[in-house]
Amino acid sequence: MAEYVQVLKRALKHIGGHGGARGAILQLLRVNDLKTGNLIGIDKYGNKYYEDKRNFFGRHRWVVYTDEMNGKNTFWEVDGSMVPPEWHRWLHSMTDDPPTTHPPVARKFIWENHKFNCPVFT
Repeated sequence: MAEYVQVLKRALKHIGGHGGARGAILQLLRVNDLKTGNLIGIDKYGNKYYEDKRNFFGRHRWVVYTDEMNGKNTFWEVDGSMVPPEWHRWLHSMTDDPPTTHPPVARKFIWENHKFNCPVFT
């Protein structure tokens, strides 16, 4: 019986963490995953980065993408290239320090305005 109570508590936490039932359903439809964790930071495009060390390595850090980037509606068309280089390092565990606490050193290959891959319609 105690296991069912724990499962129910986790389910309610996931639903509440996404702004209620509507937000949880939209998140599930959008990225096919529901996770809750600690907000680590937000990049200049509005992407939110989370971490939950209870998840196993490789699934303990994730991003919730912004709805619009570079003037394009990205609500249903999310792409991994929407993550700027400084956050990519943290997401893939190349560093333990997020760019919010340890900003990256200026390099010639890190652009001021990150451009994500966008399909070309002909």
